[in-house]
Amino acid sequence: MPELPRFTIGNAAPGFPELRAGNLGVRLATTAAELDAAQSLRYRVFYAEMGAKADPATQASQRDHDEFDAIADHLLVVDHDLGEGTESVVGTYRLIRQEMAEKFGRYYSESEYDIGPLKRFAGRKLELGRSCTAPAYRSRAVLQLLWRGIAAYVFHHGIDLMFGCASLHGTDPAALAEELTYLAAHHMAPEAIRPRALPGRYVEMRRMDPAALNPKAALMRLPPLVKGYLRLGGFVGDGAVIDAQFNTTDIAVVVQTDLVTEKYYRHYEREAR
Repeated sequence: MPELPRFTIGNAAPGFPELRAGNLGVRLATTAAELDAAQSLRYRVFYAEMGAKADPATQASQRDHDEFDAIADHLLVVDHDLGEGTESVVGTYRLIRQEMAEKFGRYYSESEYDIGPLKRFAGRKLELGRSCTAPAYRSRAVLQLLWRGIAAYVFHHGIDLMFGCASLHGTDPAALAEELTYLAAHHMAPEAIRPRALPGRYVEMRRMDPAALNPKAALMRLPPLVKGYLRLGGFVGDGAVIDAQFNTTDIAVVVQTDLVTEKYYRHYEREAR
């Protein structure tokens, strides 16, 4: 595959130019105010809407934040019809490159999963997380724009493998039996790159006989983000994890980036003509 060009955003850290789709754009946050806007959006979605439990500091700040924000890049979806300032931020995705996690001493996913097999993977790695969009922007077009941004980032940094924790809403595995069983039966990662839920947090994903499943119906019930990973040839790890704070059942996802970069390359070729 031919090599794509590298990009920079103005005077900001190396990255890629804003990618546009009508009034919407996707780019990296470049200021503290933009990061604050992403954290504010995360609070509104995760806590105010989805029922995560806020500690006093989080409640007071009305921001979702943790120590990993400082070492991450933050992908933003912006709606230019809302203005050109922080009020335009309507979607976000947190990206943590391998070198930043190694300097910091750990990945976020390690609080839930043994990612030893991923650490031993020879290529460059990227951890994905904290993805959300404002309610009015939960469309296929916005999700595709986010994936375009991730693909450009993957190209720019030469990423070979992406991974992270994805969430299914709710903390009752029995209510998610079909979705979890489907993922375990049809999309389990190869052993060489398979994360496993930590022993004290491990929840069995195969909760029913896979032969009793309607795979198409189970796939349709999965969150759009998880379906996006699967469309790119993604896998899941062994075991789910209950995250009581965020009111979710988490799964580990792993995506080798060949398909991501190939799709972006085809798109870039069309736009370059």
